[in-house]
Amino acid sequence: MEKQPRLLCSRLLRGHTQVEVALNHSVLGWKDTDRSRKRNSGFSSLSGTAHSHVVPVFEIVAVCNTEDDNTKKKKIGSQLYPHAFTVSYVGRTRQHQWSCSDVTFHCADLTLCEQWVQVINEQLSLLTNRPRSLLVYINPFSGKQRGTRIYEQKVAPLFRRACISADVIVTERANHARDHLKTEASLDKYDGVVCVGGDGMFSEILHGLVTRTQTDHGVDQNQPDAELVPCSLRIGIIPAGSTDCICFATVGTNDPVTSALHIIVGDTQPMDVCSVLHDDAFLRYSVSLLGYGFYGDLLTDSERKRWLGTARYDLSGVKTFLSHKCYEGTVSFLPAGDEVGNPRDKLLCRSGCHVCQHKASSNDNRREMSAAKEKSGEDDDSGLGVIRGKFIAINAASMSCACPRSPQGLSPYAHLADGTTDLILIRKCSRWDFLRHLLRHTNKDDQFDHSFVEVYRVKAFRFLPQDQELVSLEDQSETQLEKTGSGPICSVQTTSHSKAHSSWCCDGEILPHAAIQVSVQCQLIMLFARGIEEQQECVSEDPCTLWDPEPNTH
Repeated sequence: MEKQPRLLCSRLLRGHTQVEVALNHSVLGWKDTDRSRKRNSGFSSLSGTAHSHVVPVFEIVAVCNTEDDNTKKKKIGSQLYPHAFTVSYVGRTRQHQWSCSDVTFHCADLTLCEQWVQVINEQLSLLTNRPRSLLVYINPFSGKQRGTRIYEQKVAPLFRRACISADVIVTERANHARDHLKTEASLDKYDGVVCVGGDGMFSEILHGLVTRTQTDHGVDQNQPDAELVPCSLRIGIIPAGSTDCICFATVGTNDPVTSALHIIVGDTQPMDVCSVLHDDAFLRYSVSLLGYGFYGDLLTDSERKRWLGTARYDLSGVKTFLSHKCYEGTVSFLPAGDEVGNPRDKLLCRSGCHVCQHKASSNDNRREMSAAKEKSGEDDDSGLGVIRGKFIAINAASMSCACPRSPQGLSPYAHLADGTTDLILIRKCSRWDFLRHLLRHTNKDDQFDHSFVEVYRVKAFRFLPQDQELVSLEDQSETQLEKTGSGPICSVQTTSHSKAHSSWCCDGEILPHAAIQVSVQCQLIMLFARGIEEQQECVSEDPCTLWDPEPNTH
C-alpha cells in the first residue's frame, strides 16, 4: 500500500508525558516517545494501548484551542508548554456504542499550536459528506417523554462542538412532522433531517420526506407503476422511544450519543422502503415489519389499552397468544434472485455489506410481479410463488427487526438495502409449537427450523384474505353468467364461508385493508448510519508508517 505523506509531526506534551504526534490525510496518531525508543513497532490501531493510539481523520469530531490555568503550568524539566489544543474524536466503549473522547496536546510554541488546529480543520473541511445544517424534529411524548431532555443534554452540545447548526421543531400533535415536511419545510437549506423519538416518529419523517421528494419531482406515489425518486436528504435517528427497532437494527445500539456521532461524521446507510397498496391505491410505507395475524391482532388490541403505556404490549401479547387465531388466504410473491442470498444463509447485514451493494430497480419489481401474475393465468411456469392456506401469522421483515428484547430479530439475516423483504409464513399449528417459535426470537436458535414455518426472500408480494377471494370468484361467476345467459349456480355456497380476517400492522400502525400488494423500493432513503460494525473499524493504512523517519519534523 502506498504510504501517505505526513502533514505534521511534532513532539508535544500529553498530560505529563511527552508524545510524538503525527497526522496524514487518513489518520491522527500519537505515541509515548520514551516507550517508542525501546520498541519502534509498538503502535496499535484504534483500540490502542496505554502508550499509543490512532484515530481516522473521518472520525475526528472537532479540534480547538484550549485555554485554562493548568495549561501554563505544564512543563518537562525547564521546558514550559503554555499552549494547548484539544481533539474530540469517536471513541468506542461497549459493543457498537460510541462516545465523544477528548485528547489535549500541549505545545511550547503558539505558532505550532495554531498550525495543528488549522491543518486538522483543513482536513475536516475536505469531508464533504458531513452535515453543516440540520432540521430537527423532537417528539416530546414518545417513550417516557424524555425526547426534549435527551436532545438538549446529550445531542445539542455535540452538534455545537462540531459546528453544526440546527433548527429545532418540537411537535405538538400526531403527524405534525410529516405535514410540515410535506408542505412547509424549506429543505434546500438543510443537509439532513433528524428525528428525536421512537419508531413512530421516524415513520412520520419517512412519509413526509418521501412524499415531498415525489411532489418536488412530479411523481404521483399513488400510481402503482410510479418510479419513486430516492430522497437526497439523509435521516438521522436519535432514539427516545420505547423499542427504537430501526435505530437498533441499523446502528447496533439505542444510544443517543452514538447516533449523534454517526450524524456528525456524516455516515451514510441506504435503506429499502416497502410501498403498500390496496387495489392499486397507495396506503403506506414500511421499513421494518408488516405483520398480519398474530402481530396485527396484538397491535389492534393494544390500541384499546394505551392508558397502560408500554405494558399494553405485554398484556395484549399474552391475550393474542392465548386466543390462537388463524386466518385463511392466499399469498403470491415474486422470489428474489440468488445474488441476494436467502433468509437462512447466515450472512449478516453489516457495515459495508456486499449483498447491499447490488442495487435493483424497484419499478422492475412491480413489472415482473404484474407480468408473472398474467403469465400464471396461462401456465404454471410463471415464476410467481402462490401459497394458499391457514396462517397464524404472515410477516414481511425488510430488516432484521432486532431490538434489545429480541437481539436476533424476526429475520436475523435480512438486509437493509438489497431490494428485498423476507416473507415469513407461519401456518396453522398447535399453541405449544407457536410458543416454541416465538421463544426462538429471544435466543440464537433458528426460528425458521419448524415444519410449520416457511420463509422466502421476495421482491414483491400480494395477500388476499379468503373472504375477498370469494367475492372475486362471485364477480367472475357473474361475468360468466352474463356471457352465457345461464341462471345463478351455487351462489348460496359462497356466503356460508367465514368472513373473519385480521389486520395488517405496518411499522406500528394499523392498515385499513387486509388485501394488500407490496413492492420493495430499493434504497429509497438514506440514514446517518453505517450499518452494524462487525468489529472495531481498522484504519486503511498501517499506522506504523506514520513513524517512519521523514525530514522537517518539528
